[in-house]
Amino acid sequence: MTYPQDPQPGPPPYQAAPPYPMAQHPANGQAYYPMPAYLAVPEPKGMSIASLVLALVSIVFGFTFLVPVAALILGIAGIRKERAGRGMAVAGVIISSLILLVWALILILFFVIGLSAFGVAVSHTT
Repeated sequence: MTYPQDPQPGPPPYQAAPPYPMAQHPANGQAYYPMPAYLAVPEPKGMSIASLVLALVSIVFGFTFLVPVAALILGIAGIRKERAGRGMAVAGVIISSLILLVWALILILFFVIGLSAFGVAVSHTT
């Protein structure tokens, strides 16, 4: 019969195994704990991500012309400075350019229709 105060089988906690195994030194054969490998610092890609996000947001808010222009500027800067986010920056530039083109054409179309309607109204009154 065992009681709760009896020691449990197995190694005590202070003799727990290290988080990684020991290695043998190649020169003298002594055991040592190797240093853990550190991860490489990821390359920055903030401007590229911001360009893509703003380009997608400009699908809805493209009429402001501020959002797609900001996406275009950030995309060009991202292409030049950030190797890791180049694909996102290119996508941001393409999308924002298309949105700017579409909204510019819509604005020109409204302007031409407005002038033609004004010209027609003036020509019928004289």
